[in-house]
Amino acid sequence: MQDNSKKAKHSLEVPKSIIWTGKFLQFFSLPLAAKFAQNLFITPIKFKTPKREKEMLTKSKRSKLYVNAIKKDIVMYEYGINKKANKKALLIHGWNGRGTQLVTIANILIRQGYDIVSFDAPGHGFSPKTKTNLTEFIAAAFEIEKQFGPFDLVVGHSLGGMTTMNALRDGLKAKKAVIIGSGDVVQDVIEDFIKQLQLKPQIADIIKMRFEKQFNRTMDSYCVHTAAEQIDIPLLIIHDEDDVDVPIKAAYQIKKHAVNSQLMVTSGLGHRKVLGDKKVIERIRDFTQE
Repeated sequence: MQDNSKKAKHSLEVPKSIIWTGKFLQFFSLPLAAKFAQNLFITPIKFKTPKREKEMLTKSKRSKLYVNAIKKDIVMYEYGINKKANKKALLIHGWNGRGTQLVTIANILIRQGYDIVSFDAPGHGFSPKTKTNLTEFIAAAFEIEKQFGPFDLVVGHSLGGMTTMNALRDGLKAKKAVIIGSGDVVQDVIEDFIKQLQLKPQIADIIKMRFEKQFNRTMDSYCVHTAAEQIDIPLLIIHDEDDVDVPIKAAYQIKKHAVNSQLMVTSGLGHRKVLGDKKVIERIRDFTQE
C-alpha cells in the first residue's frame, strides 16, 4: 500500500519561518509579499556534492566560463574526454542541482562513445552565488555551445529540460535530446511555488507580470510544449508518475506536441531518483543507439 501522505509532499519542504514571513507581508501588502516570494523563487539553494557524484567531480576537467549575455561566470565540467570518442553530449541539471548530478547518465554515455560537457548554472554548485532564472540557463547553454559544441545529444533534467527545449527551439543544434522530469508551463511552476509558500494565488499573477515586464516577453512563450512543436529531432521524454515536484501532466502535454518523440513513464522514483534508475539508464542508452 502506498503512503499517500508522502506523495503529497515536495522533496524540499519550505521552512515554517519563510511561510510565516510571507503571510505576515501578505497581510499588509500583496505587492510586498510578491517581492518577497519572487526573490525566493530566483534564489537557488546550494547543496554539498553527494558521494555518488564525487567520481565525476574528481575526474572532470573543471574550468570557468564567462557567459557574456548575462555577464556571469559559470563552472564547466569536461568528463570522459578521450581521443576515441566521436560524439559529444551536453548535460543540463535542474533547479538547485549541479553539473555532476547526472553522473550515472554521463557514465553510460561515455561507454556509448560520448564526451561529456556539463556545467553548474548561475548560482548553482561551484558557480558564484547569484540569483538566476530560466533565461540565464538558456543563455549559458548557448555560450557553452559556442565554446564546446557542437553537440550530438542534449540531456536536461527538470528546469534543465525546460532549458533544453527552449534552447533547441531558439537554434541550439543537436541530433537528439532527452528531457527528464521537465516542467512545461512557467506560470504553473510559479503558481505551484506560491502554493508551497501558502500565499494567495494573486501573488503568482503579480510575479508573472513583473517577469514579463522585466524580459519584455510573455511567460507563455517559454512553454515547453510550444517549443516542442518546432523541434523535429528525436526526443525522449522521461517522467515519474509519482513526481510531486513536477506533475506527470507536463510530460503528457509535451509528448502531445512533440511529433518525433517517445515517452517513458516510471513509477515510485519521484523527481530525482529517476536520474539513477537502471531501467531509465538503459532506455537512454538504447535511445542513443537507435
